[in-house]
Amino acid sequence: MGISSIRVLIADDHPMMRAGIAATLRAHAQVDIVAEAADGEEAVELYDRTRPDVALIDVQMPRMDGLEAISAIRGRHPDARLIVLSTYCGDARIAAALKAGAQSYLMKNVPGAELAATVREVHEGWHILPQTVRQSISSQYTGSGPSLRELDVLKLASSGKSNREIASALIISEATVKAHMSTLLMKLGASDRTHAVTLAAQRGFIDL
Repeated sequence: MGISSIRVLIADDHPMMRAGIAATLRAHAQVDIVAEAADGEEAVELYDRTRPDVALIDVQMPRMDGLEAISAIRGRHPDARLIVLSTYCGDARIAAALKAGAQSYLMKNVPGAELAATVREVHEGWHILPQTVRQSISSQYTGSGPSLRELDVLKLASSGKSNREIASALIISEATVKAHMSTLLMKLGASDRTHAVTLAAQRGFIDL
């Protein structure tokens, strides 16, 4: 590669996905894939070792997830240029990625030309949030998000626990559980607890 190539690290736990991303970038941009990581811990280690110009990092990875890896890299390298590449799109998840230090959030089905353009723009110092991601935030946002206690209730509900079992696990009354669930339905715009769990997972508040 020439000296003008953008040096890229790809972190994803699926080898075929890493290969596909690398091939797509090479087809649309002048890049040098300097490292490939299979989990978050390896991403941090390889970033330290190779100091890439841009890192593409998946959210869901073993040992250390993508958001933790981004935070760790950002803590060691404040000028790091980081892009989240994920199959999951939700306003809470996107906000967490940006708060952790990512400059962009892309879906894995993004067209190759757009992926390459984002890598170039982030390399130049821009923060990029594609229209599809912005639309996802706009369409899903209905107001303030669930509180930590409400999320505790919802996580237990997602595992199939009854109100009584949730109350016992959290050491609160069953009436309080019902109150939290009513508030959750309102905040998420859900019709019932199953719908609330689905919407919360879509928006990135909980993982199923």
